[in-house]
Amino acid sequence: MADGSFVFGPFRLLVAHRVLLRDDRPLRLGSRAFDLLAFLVRRAGETISNDELMAEVWSGVHVDDNTLRVHVAALRRALGDGPGGNHYIANEPGRGYSFAAPVSREQGDAPDARSTADRPAHNLPVSLTQVIGRDEIIAALAAQLRARRFLTILGPGGVGKTTVAVAIAEQLSGSYADGVRFVGLGSLADPDLVPATVEAAFGEAPAGADALASLAAALRDKRVLIVLDSCEHVVQAAAALAVTLLQAAPGVAILSTSREALRAEGEWVQRLPSLAVPPKSASLGTAEALAFAAVQLFSERAAASMHGFTLADEDVPVAVDICRRLDGIPFAIELAAARVDVYGLRGLATLINDRLLLAARGRRTAQPRHQTLSALLDWSYDLLSPTEAAVLRRLAVFADDFSLDAAQAVAGDIAGLALTDQLVSLIQKSLVVADLADEGTRYRLLTTTRLYALEKLRAAGEEADANRRHAAYVESLAGR
Repeated sequence: MADGSFVFGPFRLLVAHRVLLRDDRPLRLGSRAFDLLAFLVRRAGETISNDELMAEVWSGVHVDDNTLRVHVAALRRALGDGPGGNHYIANEPGRGYSFAAPVSREQGDAPDARSTADRPAHNLPVSLTQVIGRDEIIAALAAQLRARRFLTILGPGGVGKTTVAVAIAEQLSGSYADGVRFVGLGSLADPDLVPATVEAAFGEAPAGADALASLAAALRDKRVLIVLDSCEHVVQAAAALAVTLLQAAPGVAILSTSREALRAEGEWVQRLPSLAVPPKSASLGTAEALAFAAVQLFSERAAASMHGFTLADEDVPVAVDICRRLDGIPFAIELAAARVDVYGLRGLATLINDRLLLAARGRRTAQPRHQTLSALLDWSYDLLSPTEAAVLRRLAVFADDFSLDAAQAVAGDIAGLALTDQLVSLIQKSLVVADLADEGTRYRLLTTTRLYALEKLRAAGEEADANRRHAAYVESLAGR
């Protein structure tokens, strides 16, 4: 690949350094996306066939046209290419793609190329999909982390905690002279290995039993951001590590994601909300509905799985209903949208309350616990105490929100007077939602959590008894 840099619009492509700058700020691109952009830019104005592009970018690897379309779509999103924006990559059906914007070439390194190459390294995972509906909270949490040093993002599985944490870290990467390190703890079975896993992320050989002390000493004079992802199953070890490093190294900041708070000294917590869904009373056209992030995500993922899919005005009520019933949870919406080509939009609406949604498989490349909704919820359920698990199963009989009295009626035989403690614990672990209102607190389960808990209730042979208790409670209300 030729050296030098190419300039188009607000972008500078530094080929030798494999860096794309927008207004002198680096943008993250996957390796294939970068190679694709470089090839198109070097031959700007030419129409290049799909076969030639795939042979250049995926040399020696068999891929199909769909793989190319996915990477072109990701590249367009990174460039802001599309309706209402700039036009960089043109598609000529049946012929191929071309780079349509004017390009100027600079020989050798651009003035800022060396400084860009010398920027602190990071190991943040690269996503090929656009982050939807999170701009405001990413900006707000980035500012909060800069001021507080220790922030934990909370939420149920599939709400997008890792996605938001990576985007925050990427936004702040230039603020840490010694870089950013992403540490995935999800696959870690032994909490004692947390310090060594963090140490390994810095390229250091684990120091055995003294790994935490060794890591604290190594970071004492560093300015670095550490992202601890998926802490809920090693929460005590993660909390101890965070406190030790923050006390020993004033230049260290820690951003963690978890389904429950670390409850460590100095920790600030932010519960990540679901994506915005239109209110029930709204009557919207396509453009108005797509202003809501949940509908936008559904539409985009449906289009990615079904060529030619577009959300029409007559489809909007069905799509909105699906997003609302999935509580705006991104992972659930993505799984549902990926089945539009199999069930159709209206057929998909009937699937939402069916166990088939729990078993629907996501991306092959995802971690095992992120491949199905069942696996995602297994991860949380398996961390519960026997009493917490039993209470959660019983609460699945409520199709809507419920009061503390109602919960006591269906699960009080399990937890007794300690039901409130169990309920609080399930809220803290992002399995029950508490809605505060003037008339008192109401509780509810997300649709996907309720479907999962119902399956567990049936498997435990407790469904009939729970339904009897629920019916008796409803009858008592009527009697009052």
